[in-house]
This record gives sequence, C-alpha cells and structure tokens, in this order.
Amino acid sequence: MSALLDGIKGNRFAVFGRAGMDMFADPVGTKSEHAETFRADLGGSSANICAGLVKLGSAASLITSVSDDAVGRFALNRLAHYGVDTSFIRVLGGEYRLSLAVYESCIEDFQNVIYRNGAVDFQVTEDDMDAVDYTGFSALITAGTVFASEPSRSATFRAFENARKAGLPVIFDIDYRPYSWPSADVASDVLSRAGDESDLIVGNDEEFGFMAGGIEHGLDKARELAAKGKMVIYKMGEGGAVTFADGQEIRTGIYPVTAVKPNGAGDSFMAGLLSSIADGHSLRDAVLRGSACASIVVSQPGCAPAMPTTAQLDDFLSHHSGPTEA
Repeated sequence: MSALLDGIKGNRFAVFGRAGMDMFADPVGTKSEHAETFRADLGGSSANICAGLVKLGSAASLITSVSDDAVGRFALNRLAHYGVDTSFIRVLGGEYRLSLAVYESCIEDFQNVIYRNGAVDFQVTEDDMDAVDYTGFSALITAGTVFASEPSRSATFRAFENARKAGLPVIFDIDYRPYSWPSADVASDVLSRAGDESDLIVGNDEEFGFMAGGIEHGLDKARELAAKGKMVIYKMGEGGAVTFADGQEIRTGIYPVTAVKPNGAGDSFMAGLLSSIADGHSLRDAVLRGSACASIVVSQPGCAPAMPTTAQLDDFLSHHSGPTEA
C-alpha cells in the first residue's frame, strides 16, 4: 500500500485510454433532438481524467491513438489547451475515427449517443506501449474501456508489465461500457484479470457486481480484492462510497447538488481523489474531495470544461453545507 501512495504522491501520471469529442446541446435543459446549437469540447473518460488532474495541479500524459483528421486534431488541440502532455499519442490514418458523444444537459430522460464505429483508440499497439518512457512517471492510470478490443487489450496489459518493471503502481477505473465489448463473459474475464493486476481499483456497485456475477455480490467482490492487499473504492451513487485500505473500511457520503447531467462524475472523482492524495490530504478527505469534484461536474454542462481547478474545489467545499452521512 505504501508503494501505491508513494506513486500517487509523485503526482506524474501516465493515463491510458481514449480521447474523444463531446457535443452537448446548448442551452442547459435542451433535448438533443430539439437543439439548434451544440457546444463541443474534449471528451473520452481517460482524456477527461487527464484534464481533471492537470486542472488540479497534477502532471498527466495521455497514451492513445487519434485519427488523422480534423476531429483528431480537435482532440489534440483541446488536450493541449488543458495542459495535458500529448507526446505519446500516435496519429493514425485510414478509416479509424475518434469517438464522438452527443448528449444534453438535463437529468430527466438523459440521452448520451456514443459513436464508437472503427474506434481509433482500440488501435494502440504493444510497440506504442514500449515507446513510453515509464521512468518519467510515478503511477499508471487506465480506464477499463481499453480492454474491450484488440490490439488495445494486449497493449495495455503490456503497459502493466512495463509499469511493474519501472516500479509504478497501477490504478484501474473499471469503467464498464457494455456496448464496447463483444460479450459480457469476455468483459467479466478480462476486467477481472485487470483488477487482479492493479493496485488501486475504482468502480461503482454495478461494475463490481458485474465482475462478481451479480450486483448483490459486488461488495463481497470489492472486499475480496482488498483482501489481496489492494486499495479498492466501491462507489454507490447517492449512497456514497466505501474505501477498503489496509484492513479498514472507510465510509463517506456525497455532496448534494442540483445536477444538470449524470456523466463525467467518475472521471472527476478519480482526478480529485488522486490529486488530493498527492497534495497530502488523508485518504478519507481525498475520497471526499473526489466526491466534491464529481458533484461540481454534474452541476455544469460538459465534462472536461466542468472539471474544477483547486481554487474552485476549495471554494465549493467552503460554501457547501457538507457531505451526507455515510
């Protein structure tokens, strides 16, 4: 556990997974099918985590592939705008395309239409992973979507091997998206392997339940992984979270807000959690700060643009009445 915390405190993260373009209906409350205007910004879970980390004072590099077209260049430009290092991103020609998410800022009947046909991020190779200078980082982060297809799946497990050789801990956000996988059985097997090879595992009750074969077994799955010496964070939406670390079960609540959308919360939670540990906060406080980041993001349109800076996070915490009871 100390090696994991030391890696996080090093505050230099190699992040594996997709970048994408988000298009969200404007203004807030407009349904996508009625929209006359959409705003565009950076999207994709791993890219969002990177943007969130950098805005909170961490260093983050995204390792992925983007398409050699205007949309791919859009993502590269937005990553640079947020201060994310793009030196390990490969630009790939041909018919592969960057992911696109079209959604709206409204909670009732929320719609998020994801285009993943010929997704370019699945084309990351083992050679790409071997080209990364792991000595320049203190920890590796990956979102589970990278494991849904080849060659990205094998490439990311290769990155795990390379990280181990360099002494870096592995941080795994389960991030299960059924539409990306060939079958639930494949997903369960591969995500379980990724969990076994990780040092910190973050997921919600449905994701742990999926890995365990039923949502009612999710908490037991989290405890099982924690018993192997891993840190595990089991998120329960409005029910808060349970953090398993060094034999402890730390229960924390959430910061209620008026949400305008549900997406982006998990990415912001991860960024807030890790940056707060790096800044010297206790584990309990780091989880709570991650929860506050999630609340900030769901209360605003967009994902990457809604990620808070440290000053914005501290201001939110100073004015909020506090978290719910765990």
